[in-house]
Amino acid sequence: MELTRRSTQRAQMIFVLLGLLGSLLRGAESFDYTAINCRKHTASLKDFGGVGDGKTSNTKAFRSAIASLSKFQNDGGSQLFVPPGRWLTGSFNLTSHFTLYLHKDAVILASQDLSEYPVIGPLPSYGRGKDLPGGRYISLIFGTQLTDVIITGDMGTINGQGAWWWQRYKTALQHNRPYLIEIMNSDQVQITNLKLIDSPSWHIHPVYSSNILIKGLTIIAPPASPNTDGINPDSCTNVRIEDCNIVSGDDCVSVKSGWDQYGVAFGKPAKHIIIRRLTCTSPNNAVLTIGSEMSGGIQDVRVEDIVAIRTESAVRMKTALGRGGYVKDIFIRRMTMKTMRWAFLMTGNYSTHPNNNYNRKALPVIDGISFSDMVGDNVKIAGQLDGIKGTPFTGICISNVTLNMLPTSKFAPWTCSDVTGSTNGVSPKPCSNLPAQAAKKCPFPTDILPIDRIQLKKCSIIAKL
Repeated sequence: MELTRRSTQRAQMIFVLLGLLGSLLRGAESFDYTAINCRKHTASLKDFGGVGDGKTSNTKAFRSAIASLSKFQNDGGSQLFVPPGRWLTGSFNLTSHFTLYLHKDAVILASQDLSEYPVIGPLPSYGRGKDLPGGRYISLIFGTQLTDVIITGDMGTINGQGAWWWQRYKTALQHNRPYLIEIMNSDQVQITNLKLIDSPSWHIHPVYSSNILIKGLTIIAPPASPNTDGINPDSCTNVRIEDCNIVSGDDCVSVKSGWDQYGVAFGKPAKHIIIRRLTCTSPNNAVLTIGSEMSGGIQDVRVEDIVAIRTESAVRMKTALGRGGYVKDIFIRRMTMKTMRWAFLMTGNYSTHPNNNYNRKALPVIDGISFSDMVGDNVKIAGQLDGIKGTPFTGICISNVTLNMLPTSKFAPWTCSDVTGSTNGVSPKPCSNLPAQAAKKCPFPTDILPIDRIQLKKCSIIAKL
């Protein structure tokens, strides 16, 4: 019986290998990648009439390909290969148990034809769009209610052609700008090994989702481009962001969870988030921002091994009266800062609101914020920490931090109000609100989150170029 089973397995393996060899002999090539799951079925965008000349619309080709491949959700999953070329397209939706793979010489170009972007409603935790009240153009690459979805490649490019949108969003657009990639209400999401440039707005927006791996990305937008955040996990759980290079017109990474009364009512926090080994440049904003939309709560964010270059602030926390919610247990360590305006910037008066119906008595709670083992050169202001009068930010801990101030800076190194906490080994000397405690070392969690236990598999694609 055992001999028969082994013979059958051997025959099946030989059959697969012969099939692969046949494909290669017919001019196909093999591409390896790592992923949370591999796929049984493969197709190329060219199989569905795709034309990679940078001028022909491929919206129909992408949508047809994914609709066709969706039938394999329960049969080993599927993968769509985007070959070398410039593939102009409007928005398309992904499916479950699916991989979108970009060849290293593939460029997906976002269409500037508004008819290729359906309008969808605002996020329920926001109540409106960020630019305008009401709905928004759907993201270039979108998915909702998905399980096991992967966007990856060999550093292929997704180009949002954002300049067209940036010039029009204040005057000519009737709806809010699209994001480059948005995945909603989904589980097991991987976005890896890609180059993303010039999104109309945020580049990557996972929202109401869990078990998310974002790794090995290069994200680039001009410093003056509006709201081109790099990666914004929003009301998500178990997120791992690592090994990315980001140059942004806004925050490199911003953790969010809903806006004022809408976020409070929706009540979905962002929690258990790992951010590590990033290099960020954002001359007008921050490497890491918590908020200002944090009304569903943010807890357990672990940040380490970050390099910040020519960035307005390293760490920024934003909230206001009316937000409600909480920010708790934020741990940041081993950050290197080069040419900064602020190292630490915290404000309780970031008073933008979706409308006038927010609860003026909804007070945010900010507690348990730790910074340790950080160095900085050419820093104008070490820290500006302003809590909310009568509702101070509490549990702030800063240890082993050395900031070399810009010799020409005319600002006081530290200003603080309505904050409490402690420091140890911090230079220049912090505010009296944060007294030195010789034995105080700021904590960093030692437990391993589930998202850090995932094991990637070696997968492959056989496809013609």
